[in-house]
Amino acid sequence: MKKTLLFFALFIYNTALFSQEFKREKYNFNSDWKLKTGDSKNAESPSFNDNSWKKVTLPHAYNQEEAFEKDIEHLTTGIVWYRKKFKLPKGIKDHKIFLEFEGIRQAGVIYVNGQKVGLHENGVMAFGFDISNLVKPFPQENLVALRIDNDWKYKEQATGTPFQWNNINFNANYGGIPKNVFLHITSKLYQTLPLYSNLKTTGVYIYPTKINIQAESAIINAETEVRNEFETSKTIEYNVSIVDLEGKTIASFSGEKTTILPNETKIIKADSLIDNLHFWSWGYGYLYTVKTILKVDGKIIDEVSTKTGFRKTDFKEGQFWLNDRVLQIKGYAQRTSNEWPAIGMSVPSWLSDFSNKLIVEGNGNLVRWMHVTPWKQDIESCDRVGLLQAMPAGDAEKDAQGDTWKQRVNLMRDAIIYNRNNPSIIFYESGNEVISEAHMHEMKSLRDTYDPFGGRAIGSREMLDSQEAEYGGEMLYINKSAKKPLWATEYSRDEGLRKYWDEFSPPFHKEGDGPLYRGNPATDYNHNQDRHAIENVVRWYDYYKERPGTGKRVNSGGVNIIFSDSNTHHRGEENYRTSGEVDAMRIPKDGFWAHQVMWDGWVDVEKYRTHIMGHWNYNDAVVKNIYVVSTASKVELFVNGISQGFGKRSSEFLFTFENITWKSGTIKAIGYDDEGIILSKDIKSTAGDPSEIRLKLNTHPQGLSADGADVALIEVEVVDKNGNRCPISNDLISFSMDGPATWLGGIAKGPKNYILSKEIPVENGINRVMIQSLAKAGKIKISAQAKGLKPTELTINSKAAEVTNGLSKQLPGNSLPSNLERGSTPKKVSYTQKRIPVNILNATSPSNNNDAYKSYDDNELTEWRNDGNINTGSITYTLAKPSVVNEVTVKLTGWRTKVYPIRILVDGKEVFKGNTTQSLGYITLSLEPILAEKITIELIGANTEKDSFSKIVEVDPTKELDLYKDKTSVDATGQLRIVEIEFYEKIK
Repeated sequence: MKKTLLFFALFIYNTALFSQEFKREKYNFNSDWKLKTGDSKNAESPSFNDNSWKKVTLPHAYNQEEAFEKDIEHLTTGIVWYRKKFKLPKGIKDHKIFLEFEGIRQAGVIYVNGQKVGLHENGVMAFGFDISNLVKPFPQENLVALRIDNDWKYKEQATGTPFQWNNINFNANYGGIPKNVFLHITSKLYQTLPLYSNLKTTGVYIYPTKINIQAESAIINAETEVRNEFETSKTIEYNVSIVDLEGKTIASFSGEKTTILPNETKIIKADSLIDNLHFWSWGYGYLYTVKTILKVDGKIIDEVSTKTGFRKTDFKEGQFWLNDRVLQIKGYAQRTSNEWPAIGMSVPSWLSDFSNKLIVEGNGNLVRWMHVTPWKQDIESCDRVGLLQAMPAGDAEKDAQGDTWKQRVNLMRDAIIYNRNNPSIIFYESGNEVISEAHMHEMKSLRDTYDPFGGRAIGSREMLDSQEAEYGGEMLYINKSAKKPLWATEYSRDEGLRKYWDEFSPPFHKEGDGPLYRGNPATDYNHNQDRHAIENVVRWYDYYKERPGTGKRVNSGGVNIIFSDSNTHHRGEENYRTSGEVDAMRIPKDGFWAHQVMWDGWVDVEKYRTHIMGHWNYNDAVVKNIYVVSTASKVELFVNGISQGFGKRSSEFLFTFENITWKSGTIKAIGYDDEGIILSKDIKSTAGDPSEIRLKLNTHPQGLSADGADVALIEVEVVDKNGNRCPISNDLISFSMDGPATWLGGIAKGPKNYILSKEIPVENGINRVMIQSLAKAGKIKISAQAKGLKPTELTINSKAAEVTNGLSKQLPGNSLPSNLERGSTPKKVSYTQKRIPVNILNATSPSNNNDAYKSYDDNELTEWRNDGNINTGSITYTLAKPSVVNEVTVKLTGWRTKVYPIRILVDGKEVFKGNTTQSLGYITLSLEPILAEKITIELIGANTEKDSFSKIVEVDPTKELDLYKDKTSVDATGQLRIVEIEFYEKIK
């Protein structure tokens, strides 16, 4: 009888447990926080009185209002406390409760209901805690408190070691909780979270295999780490459903039934061949929702939804392939903080999309986040907008040892696990500079352990001859390879304010004018827009001319530093970096449009564009050069319909029209091909006198949320009576605001950069300001006026956010659409072959003959050189077969400083004689087509030394440049030194 009753009791218990399906919940945990700067004794206690503390909605850095008002070195640091009270939903008892923080800065102790639950210190990565045994069920109140220290010199408590990436130059110190926080409620049988630190769990891993782009199919694999914390074993079914962007379930499949013992953690798997897939691509952020479901006795006990995309990658032949098509990297090295004025990095998710999508609209395809892992919001944003990413872990400017290296390894491990389902991540960056082969192997092992099927290359800046790194590339210089892709991790470091058009436009800033930088002229960091854009054109051409299709050894592109002006290390007159091709409010400079023109294609130009730099509002006394960026073969300029002739072409894309006299009206540039067919055009007209102010509203597609964190971005423009922007207007606009919002303002050149000011000038006729919602819905009215201009106003209705007891089901970014504007990956090839490489059989030289092969070994860290005597400066190459050669491409040691007087002999006949030019890598010498079997390069005079690129300044002035391994070579005059040489036959 007793056994029967016991069995019946257990039956009733299990029936009650599984009689209704339990729905796993993820809550937005951002609302109802309070913060106070400075240390507070006993602030972790539930009984502590925090009535006087500031109310905030996360994400919110306690010092974010200082962004761009203060130099990075002067951002406020110290101790800050955050507290939040909340209640669990009704009926939640004997469940698992987890907290997930996307990141804090720098280090924090976390308390729940007065008890310490843990410490997090790296200041970058997401982390989580199991608080199941500390929280109280409804209707009791719970408290989460954090004591956070964002000291630049913070040291890891266990080792006394500072964090290498907590760096005063580039990692803007927005302290506290500048990222999102979530609360998870699960059953005791659950799929784990991808939060390795503290929880030691890896979560869900979704990846494709056997990808067939042409057939639009792949095997989709789902792997889930499952934990059973019941006291009995559980036999589970593992079901997977794939849902497309339209909400349609396109596939469902299952794995084998699995039994999991009490307190056991096990990885379970399922896979299926899926047809008719949309592959994620550049500018085509197609994402699927993959639902991984656990069932016991046919009842759902846990379900996790993972947004991901499927794409195919290859890294071979010196090229990067996306979905079977070669893509040359064109994009930006962007500070990971990705900050905005007066709010820092803590922007709403739609504004992350606004910024990242702008890179795609400018025809950039990759963002290389610098030094530290980006926060999840930016990563997911890149997924949606179709922007490829290079994801670092954390470092400064060099390799590390001991505990510092361990910190980097742990951060990379956590970052890979947390972000491995995000398709936009293509490269894992193991170091901002070269690391040792042993360290590269260690990082690669992490990738192979936690993301073996993600289709991602792992490497580092430099690592040119590494056997471990799967990609590499220097800063500033041009590298090529026939094996792994080499791309510049940052180039074109110049700076320039958006306010400065040219020397002929208000405020008539003289090109290069500004204070000294480290005691030297800072002309390259105080550019006008036209000169800054010209530099961008010149620098990009270095990579474009060595692109895929130009030979067996190619360059795989590069990223311009930076995309948007940044509150980080600077060299120009401002207290922030102005290298951006858009300003801090994401208003384009001319450099943005120049890149949009040059980058419109996967490799070769696919869509022709033309852009006239500057504006057409001057006075009758102005005679100036007009610069046009175009992908046409020739460009003709017209003023009021009268031709000014064709521009002088340089660096492929730049066309200069000298001494053009301004006349009110219209200027037009028309780009033609070699046959005279019009390919593209651009027109600019003279605007009338400033007449009125125009406001334009940008918000989340669903409007402004009254959650205390959402932002409205308002564009303010000064226009003439016909509605045309006045491009030389710098009028001071006075704003007023009424309603439930906080004024954030914008940025402009002036006192404290006008941060938080309700008076701010437009620059070149345009600016932007921001307001932030309060946790109260209502009508917000913005009015704008300026002397002599017709005023205007704008009304915004913020919508109430649904929050119950500190919890919300409205997850950040969850309702944002994917950008599909570029369409899926084109099926045709992305470039044509421009020339045929001629293979070298061997090389001989009267000096250092054993090293002669190093001049063509496809290794940019080796060279051949003679013994320093001019009469031994000769090397002869025997071709694999007699070939018609009409180009020699060569990288000469000291490429940016040395001039080599040489001649080239083909089978004894002189075909070239002259001086080599300096470059940032390779030079190409044209020859009359000639059948060749042996080619000799011969030094015929003394080297000369002059730095043609002296204005390019390294962060570290002692850094070794141009492969100079010995200081004496600067003074050597009889050296011939070749890093790599290539011979080509042009295709007619």
